[in-house]
Amino acid sequence: MDLSITSDRALAWLKAILINEWTAIQIVVIALVFAISTLLARRIEPFFEGRARNIRGNPDLLRVAIAFLRRLRWLFLVVWLGVAEAFLQRQVPEENRWLVSVALILSAAWLAASVLTRIIRNRTLAKIAAMAIWIYIALNVLGLDGPIFTALDSASINLGAVRLSLLIILKTLLLVTVLVWLASFIAKVASHRIQRSNDLSPSFKVLISKLIKIGLIVVAAVLALTATGVDLTALTVFSGAVGVGIGFGLQKVVSNFISGIIILLDKSIKPGDTITLGDTFGSVRDLRSRFVSVITRDGKEYLIPNEDFISQKVVNWSFSSDFVRIDVVFGTSYDSDPHEVVRLAIETASSVPRVENDYAKPVCWLTAFGASSLDFKLRFWISDPNNGLTNVRGQVLMALWDAFKEAGISIPYPHLEIDMKSPVQVARPPRSP
Repeated sequence: MDLSITSDRALAWLKAILINEWTAIQIVVIALVFAISTLLARRIEPFFEGRARNIRGNPDLLRVAIAFLRRLRWLFLVVWLGVAEAFLQRQVPEENRWLVSVALILSAAWLAASVLTRIIRNRTLAKIAAMAIWIYIALNVLGLDGPIFTALDSASINLGAVRLSLLIILKTLLLVTVLVWLASFIAKVASHRIQRSNDLSPSFKVLISKLIKIGLIVVAAVLALTATGVDLTALTVFSGAVGVGIGFGLQKVVSNFISGIIILLDKSIKPGDTITLGDTFGSVRDLRSRFVSVITRDGKEYLIPNEDFISQKVVNWSFSSDFVRIDVVFGTSYDSDPHEVVRLAIETASSVPRVENDYAKPVCWLTAFGASSLDFKLRFWISDPNNGLTNVRGQVLMALWDAFKEAGISIPYPHLEIDMKSPVQVARPPRSP
C-alpha cells in the first residue's frame, strides 16, 4: 500500500513539473536558442580568433582569450537564455519557467569554468577541473548536494581517533590539488619576477625560487588538511613511516635533493656556466631539485643527478671568470726563422674574431727542437667558452696555415730516406746445362 502511494506521488510530481505544456515550451525555447547560438558562433568565431592570435608576449592571456572565443556558442546561449528568462519573468509564474532558469545558470557556470580553467596548461586536467566545478554547481542548483554529501559522509571508517569518510577524502584531495596548483602558480610568477632582477646572482635566483615554491606547497598542503578537519597530530605515525621509507627506499632522491641545495648555496654551478663532467662538455641550462640540465654543443641535453656534481671532479670553465686560455701546438721546418714564425703566429691569432686581445695578448714560444721540426706553442684567450673550444682552435690553425703558406714557411711531416752506401750483389741462379 505504501509503495503504491509513493508511486502515485512520484507520478503526480512528474505530471505537475515535467509533463506539462510549459515544460515543453521551455524545452523548445532552449533548443531554439542553442541552435541560433551555434550558427552565430560558427560565423563570428574565426574572425575574432584571427585577431586574438596577434597577442604577443603573454601566452597565458592568449590561451584564455582563445578559450573564450572558442566558446562563443555558450556565451550567445547565456545571452539568449537571459533574454528569454527576462521575458518569461514578466509573463509566467516562477514554477512555469524553472527549466529556463536552471539552463541559464548551468550554461553560465560551464562557460566560466571552461574558460578560467584554461590557465591550466594540461588540457586533460583543465577539462577535469571544469567538469568538477560544473557538477558541483549543478548539484547545488538542483538541490541534490545535501543528500549526496550526506551519503558520502556516512560511508566512513574509524582509524583509532581518526574518522575517515569518502566526503573528507574527496574534499581533502580537491583542496590539496587546488591549493598546491595555486601555490605552484604563485611560485612561478614570483620566479619570473626574481629572474628579471639584476642585483642577484643566477644561483641565488634559483635558490630563492625553489625555497619559495617548496614553502608555498607545504603551506598549501597544511591549509588543505586543516580546512578539511584532519587532525595533524594524528599523522605522526604516517610521517614516521614516511621517514623510514625515505631512509631505505628514497636515499638517492633525498641525496640528489640535498646535493642540489648545497650546489645552490655554495654557488659552484649556476645557469649559463660551461662545465665538463666526465665525457660531457656543455652549458648549464637549468638547476632542478633532482638533476642539472646540461646542453652540449651537438644539441643533446643531459640530465645529470646533483649527486654527481658533489662526488665527482667537475671542471667549471666559467666559475670565477669567463676567460679561458687555449693552447695550439704546431711545428715548422728547420729552414724557417723562429723569430719570424713567432711574430707571424701572434699576428695571425690576434686577427681571429673570438680571440681576446684586451684581456691578454696571444703569446707564442719555441718549446723544443724536434726530430724533424721546430716545435712551438701558441697561447691565446677567449671569453665565450660556451660557444665551443674546438671550433676556435680550428679557426686559429686554419689562419696559421694560410699565413705560413703566404710567407713561404713550410710545415714538415714525418718521412724516411734510405741511403745506399755500397752496391749490393744480387745472386743469380745457375744456368741449366
